[in-house]
This record gives sequence, C-alpha cells and structure tokens, in this order.
Amino acid sequence: MKAIFILCGLLCLNFKGYSQEIELKKVQYPNGFTEQLNVVYTKVGDWEGKLDLYLPDMSKAPSPVVINVHGGGWNKGTKESQTGFSRFFKNGYAVANIEYRLTGVATAPAAIEDTRCALIYIINNAKKLNIDPNKIVIMGGSAGGHLALMAGLLENNPVFDTNCKSATPVKVAAIIDKYGITDVWDWAYGPIKTSKSATSWLGAKAKDDAFTKSVSPLYQVKKTSPPTFIVHGDADPTVPYQQSIALKEQFDKMGVKSELVIVKDGLHGKFPKEDNSMVDTKIMAFLKSLGL
Repeated sequence: MKAIFILCGLLCLNFKGYSQEIELKKVQYPNGFTEQLNVVYTKVGDWEGKLDLYLPDMSKAPSPVVINVHGGGWNKGTKESQTGFSRFFKNGYAVANIEYRLTGVATAPAAIEDTRCALIYIINNAKKLNIDPNKIVIMGGSAGGHLALMAGLLENNPVFDTNCKSATPVKVAAIIDKYGITDVWDWAYGPIKTSKSATSWLGAKAKDDAFTKSVSPLYQVKKTSPPTFIVHGDADPTVPYQQSIALKEQFDKMGVKSELVIVKDGLHGKFPKEDNSMVDTKIMAFLKSLGL
C-alpha cells in the first residue's frame, strides 16, 4: 500500500509539473481593443470551427487584419497556444486567431477547407467588424504556414470552398509563411525528411501524387499570387528549409514580390531572441512596403 501511495505521489507531481509547463497565456492587447472569443465561423456536421477576434477601436477607420493559423503537423495544436501579436496590435491590426479540423477529426483537405472558411468569414463580415477587406494578411507557422499559403494562393479558386461561399472576391493582401510545408509529397517521401504527419494527414490519398500537388503551395503560385514573406531556419530538423527556397524560386519565376529570410542555425520555430526580433522587424517592414 505504501508503494502505491508513493507511485501516486510521483505521478501527481509529474502531472502537475506538466500542467504548469503547458499553461496557456491569455492574449494581451492594448487599451481600446475588444475581444470576441470562440466565434463560430463554420460548421461541418457536429464540428464547429471557432476563431478569436481582437479588434481595435470600432469608431476609427477600418483596420487591417492578420489571420493567424497555428501549427502542429495538422494533427495537434490549438489557437489558444498563440499569443504573440503585440507588434500587430501596436500597428493597428485586428487579429483573427483560428482553429481548424485536425487529422484525428478529418484528413486532407479538411484543414484547408476550414482555413478558407475562416478567410471567407472575415471577408463576408468585414464591414460589421470594421475591417478593411483590402488589407487582409494571413500568417502561420509550420503546418499553419502551409495552410496560410494555401488559403492565400488559391485566390478565387473555389476548389476547397465546399463548406463556405463568398459573393465577393476572395483575396489577401499578403501572406506570412513561417517555416511552412510547401511540398507535401516531398515532406512525406522526400530525400531529406519523411514525415508521418504528412502521410497521416493525406490519409487515403497518401499515394495520390495529383491530389498531393493540389494541396501543396509550391504548385499554386501564379503571376497574380499575393506578396509573401517567408522565414526559415537553415538547421530546421522538422521541415527542410529547402522547401522555402523552392517556394521563393517559384515566386521569382512568376514575378511575384516575396522576401525570404534564412535564419542561420535556426531550428523549427526556435530562434534566438535577437533573431525573433529581427524577423518581426522585417515582417512589419515588408507589410509597410505594401501599404499595410
């Protein structure tokens, strides 16, 4: 009995420590901002897609907005894990922080469909939210970077808009891609990295090359594609930085404005503080160069 009590104590201690480690922080925003949490932007069966909105003073001119998409290999992650929006708030941006269906709920292309729905929700409700529909930025890291790219690069292509429709053009002013997956087939089967997250997300279509290309940003770049900022660490052990280089080459080939920042010795979303500050500064400079 004594041994059981000791074991329980160790488990409880470890669990307590784990809980503290993953404790989620509340998004801090400036005075004058308001929040709308868990707004339902789409429904698919019993699943509700929700987003959190942080809006500047509604009495002022319509604001630009950044739509943020969390990462996690399409199989984990939450919108509540995302809190670093201070630079956007300081520059007058509204923020829409979204969730989407993970692999355990639905495989590809569900996460793309949901991200497109969130984008369309913002466009359709721009007037009510006092958002400038011509100043929409979509941003994400890792799988979130992939989804941000797909949502923006598809433009008016409704191929994954089955659950949501828009009477107005679907467009974004800019994309911010942080170490995102640009070629899903390469991430699943490539010479540098093979990812079970990729094959799990592709599900029954894991060997369908044509489908995999249709859900890969690398193959969606066109002359009309939105300006895109890309950042990647050259020591990334999860998503090879060569994927971002290939994407940059496609933008250059099509004559689309883009910027690629390679962080020396940068890991997967783990950059030194000074590099994070440098990247944030470059992102804001890129957006300002676009009049955003």
